[in-house]
Amino acid sequence: MTYGYIRVSTDHQTTENQRFEINQFCDKHDIDVSCWIEETISATKALEKRKLGRLLKRIKKDDMIIASELSRLGRNLLQIMSILHHCMNVGAQVWTIKDNYRLGSDITSKVLAFAFGLSAEIERNLISQRTKEALARIKAEGRHLGRPRGLRPEHKLEEHKEYISRRLKRGAKITSIAKKLDADEDTVSNFMVENNLKRRYRQSKFACVNTENKD
Repeated sequence: MTYGYIRVSTDHQTTENQRFEINQFCDKHDIDVSCWIEETISATKALEKRKLGRLLKRIKKDDMIIASELSRLGRNLLQIMSILHHCMNVGAQVWTIKDNYRLGSDITSKVLAFAFGLSAEIERNLISQRTKEALARIKAEGRHLGRPRGLRPEHKLEEHKEYISRRLKRGAKITSIAKKLDADEDTVSNFMVENNLKRRYRQSKFACVNTENKD
């Protein structure tokens, strides 16, 4: 199958120019586009969240992806190299119009595939090395790594304090509140104790019992 791939970053951009370029190119080379893949999404988004990511999972040998330029596939070199390397590994072709790339299963493409894979590995190693050096520098300067000291997990619930208090007064269980806030039960329990919410819940419940007895 031949896929025409079109990507724009925002709703304010149009896909028509890319579609026109691909159609012109295909007419000139007598190629029929079997399926169009269009998406409005930033290339910085994870590949699995993009239509292109889903396409790469099902692409097969002798399939072809045609795009107006390589930058439509990814924003950075590492991502583009990874995509091209995957396509060449399965025997699919990637053609771009403005860049004039014809990446397929010929020997030149295989050499490029090796170069792409090596470049991606080098880039990953460089990123890892820079990260390690940055962490070592921060540690040498005596700065604390990770979560600031004294900041406990329950502090993330501060913005939900009123909600927790309201649910407790209505008789909600800690399990239910924790599930709703996507938090650990112990974290919610500690937050309640720290903010005196559990005691208020007990008083409120007791008050309701007294009222019922009076009636």
